[in-house]
Amino acid sequence: MKINWGTGIVIAFGLFISFILYFVFTVQSDSKYDNELVVEEYYKHDAHFGDEMARIQNVEDLVQKPTINIVSNGVEIAFPKVFVPINIKGKVSLYRPSNKKLDFEIPISLSDATTLLIPKKSLAGGRWDINMEWQYDGKSYLSKETIYIN
Repeated sequence: MKINWGTGIVIAFGLFISFILYFVFTVQSDSKYDNELVVEEYYKHDAHFGDEMARIQNVEDLVQKPTINIVSNGVEIAFPKVFVPINIKGKVSLYRPSNKKLDFEIPISLSDATTLLIPKKSLAGGRWDINMEWQYDGKSYLSKETIYIN
C-alpha cells in the first residue's frame, strides 16, 4: 500500500494531536503537577497594587528597618529599638509556594520586647515567602522577604 503526501500529513497531524492530548491528560490527572496560587483572588489583590507599593516605600524610607533572622529555635523578626513595641500592630503572613496547606498568619502583638519569634516546629523545611503588614503611628508598612529553612 502506497501512502501519498496528503495522507502522510493527516497521519502526522493525528499523531501530533495524540501526543499533545496525552500530556494534557497526564498533567491534569496527576497531583504531582498541581499548581497553586499564592492568593486565591489575585485580580482583587492586584487592584490594590499602588497602595502596596506605597507601603513598601514607607519601609524603604525608614532609617532602621525590621530584620528577619533564622535562629536555632525558629525565625525571629526584630523591629528597631526606636519603635515602641506596644504601638506596632499588624500580621506576618508566611506562604509556602509548594504547598498552600502550610500557609499561615501570625498577628504582631509585642509587649516589652521588639522581637517576634515564629517557632521552628511551625515551619517545614524549604522556601517560605514572608509578608509583614504592620502599622506604627498611623502609617502602614509592608515588608516582603524570602527565606529558606533547612
